[in-house]
Amino acid sequence: MNSINAFSRRSFLSLAGTASASLAFSGVSTFAAKKIPLGIELYAVRDELQKDLMGTVRKVAQLGYEVVEFYSPYTQWTTEYAKEVRKLLDELKIKCLSTHNSANVFTPENLPKAIELNQIIGSKTLVMASAGRVEGGLDAWKGVAAKLTAAQEKLKPLGMRAGFHNHKTEFVAIDGKRPMDILAANTPKDVTLQFDVGTAVEAGADCIAWINANPGRIRSLHLKDWTGQEGKPDKGYRVLFGEGDAPWKEIFKAAEAKGGAEYYLMEQEGSRFSSLETAEKCLATYKKMRA
Repeated sequence: MNSINAFSRRSFLSLAGTASASLAFSGVSTFAAKKIPLGIELYAVRDELQKDLMGTVRKVAQLGYEVVEFYSPYTQWTTEYAKEVRKLLDELKIKCLSTHNSANVFTPENLPKAIELNQIIGSKTLVMASAGRVEGGLDAWKGVAAKLTAAQEKLKPLGMRAGFHNHKTEFVAIDGKRPMDILAANTPKDVTLQFDVGTAVEAGADCIAWINANPGRIRSLHLKDWTGQEGKPDKGYRVLFGEGDAPWKEIFKAAEAKGGAEYYLMEQEGSRFSSLETAEKCLATYKKMRA
């Protein structure tokens, strides 16, 4: 019996070694096999969401999305409605891991309600979707960092985080420094730097360098594409995921090896297709890209 077990073990190791060698020889990377949940920022289907929130969440779950991210109108919910949303999420077996919030949520008077709603729906991260109008140069951006830091101090004991979602503005230098670098340097490492890829691409930022410069802080990414090239199916943010200029395979590799990516969120400003059809097409491209 022992000799049979030994033979079986040797055979298994031999076969495993052969398989690994074959993959290496063929140039196939096993890196993409890492399982990262793919979700959708519900702003991408906002036209449908405004008409029927519950029905839209059900539809994106049926498409195959595993995570949803609600955006700022959710702060107007009652706790009773939030409980109904959570019931639906549990039924569909999908999660809400973060929410998008306006800057005024990150104030002592507004944060408590947002925390309560996030706790009900299961969200662990309150992301500042935009800093709003920031006037006063780099010192004003330090003020935004201070607001995020203060929120993080309240959220951390609850097992939650604050986060910041970039736009092009944060990657355009002011007096030789980018606001995103100011925010990263002046907030605790617990604060998530949610990476909107398309806006960084439009700004001309090196996406890989940004991820590598902030290890463990790029916990979620918005998979938005962008192109300024002529001859593409569309231009700007209207291109579908995978049609633009973003180097997605390199971004995924850096995000998972260094950035600390926990989940991805598909986002679309609008396209030549309906919002739900766009969500379906982008998901199909993602699956092919990650196969």
